[in-house]
Parts: sequence; C-alpha cells; structure tokens
Amino acid sequence: MNQGRGQGGGARRGQRSGQGGGPGGDSGQGRPGRGGRPGRGGQAAHAAKAGQPRQGRGRPPRDEARNAAYDLMRAVDERDAYANLLMPTLLRQRRISGRDAALATELAYGTLRGLGTYDEVIAACSDRPPEEVDPPLLDAVRLGVHQLLRTRIPPHAAVSATIDLVRLRVGPGPSRYANAVLRKVAGRTLEQWLEIVAPPRDQDPIGNLAIAYSHPRWIVTALRDAVGGDVDETAALLEADNERPRVALVARPGRATVEELVAAGAERGAYSPYAAYLPEGDPGSLPAVGGARAAVQDEASQLVALALTRVPLDQDSTWLDMCAGPGGKAGLLDAVAAQRGARLLGADVQYHRARLVWGTTREAKVITADGTRPAWRPGAFDRVMLDAPCTGLGALRRRPEARWRRDPRSIPELTALQRRLLGSALEAVRPGGVVAYVTCSPHLAETRAVVEDVRDRVEVLDARAFLPEVPGLGDGPYAQFWPHRHGTDAMFLALLRRT
Repeated sequence: MNQGRGQGGGARRGQRSGQGGGPGGDSGQGRPGRGGRPGRGGQAAHAAKAGQPRQGRGRPPRDEARNAAYDLMRAVDERDAYANLLMPTLLRQRRISGRDAALATELAYGTLRGLGTYDEVIAACSDRPPEEVDPPLLDAVRLGVHQLLRTRIPPHAAVSATIDLVRLRVGPGPSRYANAVLRKVAGRTLEQWLEIVAPPRDQDPIGNLAIAYSHPRWIVTALRDAVGGDVDETAALLEADNERPRVALVARPGRATVEELVAAGAERGAYSPYAAYLPEGDPGSLPAVGGARAAVQDEASQLVALALTRVPLDQDSTWLDMCAGPGGKAGLLDAVAAQRGARLLGADVQYHRARLVWGTTREAKVITADGTRPAWRPGAFDRVMLDAPCTGLGALRRRPEARWRRDPRSIPELTALQRRLLGSALEAVRPGGVVAYVTCSPHLAETRAVVEDVRDRVEVLDARAFLPEVPGLGDGPYAQFWPHRHGTDAMFLALLRRT
C-alpha cells in the first residue's frame, strides 16, 4: 500500500454471532427443523463430497446445475460457507453459465431461504423428523421440495431429477426415502401444505409467519416489533426477505454518471441521485464498475451516506468513516468529500477489510484502527460515519443462509459494542459536528435503544429532513428503510449533532 494513505484492514461488519435459531423456537440453535441443526456427517457423508459420486450400477448422468446447488448447500452446512460468495466460484470453476447457472443459483438460494418451511413439510411426510435424517440426504430432499413447491419445474421432472441426484451423491438405498417423501410432497401445493403444518395466524401469529415465510421465530418477533406490531406488514416484510434483490449500482460523483450506467444497460434508481439498477448480467462487465468509478451498492446504503453529507456545517474539512470495511459507504463519501475539498479518513479494525476500503477510495487515507480505542485526537472531525457491526437482519434477502446463523443470545454483547463505538464516534466529532449512526438491522435493541442512551449528550436531528426524496421512513426523528416499502435493505439512520 501507498504509505501516504496508510495501512489498512478490517473486521467483518455484522460478524457471524453464533448459530442461529430455527422456526421451532425463539432461540433454537443452528439450521431449522424441529429440534435444531442436524448432526453433520453420517453414513452417507463420504459419498456426498464434491466431485466424489458414489459408485454403483446404473448410475444416473450428472446434472451440473443441481450438483452445484447441492454442493453449495453441503458447504454451507459443513463449512459454514457463505452462499453468495461461494456460488460464483463454483459456477466459474465448473464452467456453468446461462440457464444452468441461473437454475443452480435459484435452487440453492431458494432452498436455503425456505429451509424453515421445507423442513416442516418434510416432517409431515416422513416417519422421522428432519434432524434424524442424514444431512447429505436431507439437503438433497430439501432441493427437491423447493422445486416442487416454489418453481415451475414439472413435478415428475423435479422428483426424477432429485432421485437421480440422491442416487449419484448419496446412494441407491437413501433414494427410496427421498422418493417416498417427494411423492407425498408433490400431492399438495405450498398453500395446502401451509394449512397443515403452520398454526392458524389468529391463534399463533408468530408461529404462522415463521413457518409460512421461513424465518426463525425470534427474528419474526424482532421484525414485528420494529414495524410497530402490525402482523400484515410483518408478513409483507418477511415476503420481501425471500425475494431476490435487484443489483443496485452507485455512480460515484465526479467519477461516473448515472447516464453512463444507463447507456450500458442499467435503469435509473428510485431515490438516490447516483443509483441505477442492472436488470441482468455481470456488473463487473460494465466499464465504470470495472474501473472502480461505479460499484454495487444498495440504495439505502447510498442514501444514509448522502444524508450525512447534507447536514449543514459551518466548518467542513475532515470526515471519518469509523467502521469502513468493506468500503461501500466510504467510496461514496470519498467522492463527495473530494468534490468539496474535504478529506476522508477510513478506518477498520482488520487489515483485509481496510484493504478493501483502499480499493474503493481514491483520496482517502485508510488505516487499521479499532474504533473503541481511537487512533485519532478527540474532536478532530466534522462528520463521522459509524456503520456499526450488527446482526444484519436488514440484509437477509442478500444472504440466504444468514437467518439460520444468527443467535439472539449474541445481541447483548453486540449492542454493548455498538454503544462503545457510538461513544467513540461522539468523542471523535467536534462540538457542532455530526455523527451518522447506521445499522443494517431494524432490531430495536440495535437502533433506537442504542441512540436513546446518548440523547442527553447530543441534538438528535430529524434524519428524514435530509432524505426528502424518500417517503415512508417512519415517524422520526430517525429514518428506517424497508425492503417491502423501498426495495432496499432495512437500514437504520440516526443523525446526531454533538452539543
């Protein structure tokens, strides 16, 4: 790295905080099901290794799309892999493209999102609960259930392809179990199965939503509280979590324009003046993205950064992004700061994340630094962005397995860190300067509760006033974005002026 911009690194924002609960209980561990995460391994595990098909007579031909989806699910289960990071690698290594790539992605992501629902259906069609089924076999059956209940694949083709997958990857014996379960599943629609496996909404609204929309109960409860208790709106939010997000782009001001992105095939964004959406294709193929003049960035992420830059200040030369990795907000702040003659310092606690910040910025200085033990003088900055580590409940649609990995028992430790970081941010900003406290989670314990602790030290600005282009951000003074309202991640923003 160029020494003039500093050393860099960064901790993963919203790090995995233990193993998440399933829909069977508010704090159940691990993957969903009736009793938590199935044990790993088992008698068929060796046959399920990637690229190691089980030998036997009449072995079916290899279906590359379904095998890739299956291998992704096994990696998520066995190695805690991140689906959105591993899938592009699998497709590239196996030279899967076009319709097969789209099918593999849909099968894997859709199945991972729907595990809570599918395990309840499997339990109703089996003589043993999912947690007692060998995990490699269970994942293959889950893929089949997804095809039957949520895709347009003809039922006979979905069953046949899944049986072939089980024979190839698990063995001929387990294929009999898969065949029996899938033929029962195929006898009803998803709506008919939900009538059977989900409790009535008027009797157990949380349980109904948890199974119908495949979220752990504790997450359903937290999201219901965050939207004000409305069950119908909670359902709309959960449904949005299960939809594939559009690819949002940012044209970094002074370096690219929305018009350039539109000319390359994108569509104008809904709210941010720098946003566009790519309907299809690889964003890296766009010249502006390949040249780091534009990037993939959710509109809400763009707008919370822009809101910070819109607060009027009498002195405005030094900005800080305290938890800057991987660099989305820092890249936009750096571009705006350069236009104004201000300077941004980007900091993150881990070196590899600060290197990512380095790659997204041009003028900023980037350092490795722990925000709870500041490497800067108190009162040194006019504007401070604190995108705090959080549960990431606002971005569940982007990470299909994340809902099953979060653990409500981690929240007290996480909110304690958020409070320490916010205290450091308020010390870093000068009197009269402004701090943006941001989380990619709407959980009230991570948002309003954290900010309420410092209200006697700050002036809480109405964040909505600095986002006039966006309706439906809540009652104020905070701004809360929502997937079901805005088509963005559920990002929270508080703007705090130090007094």
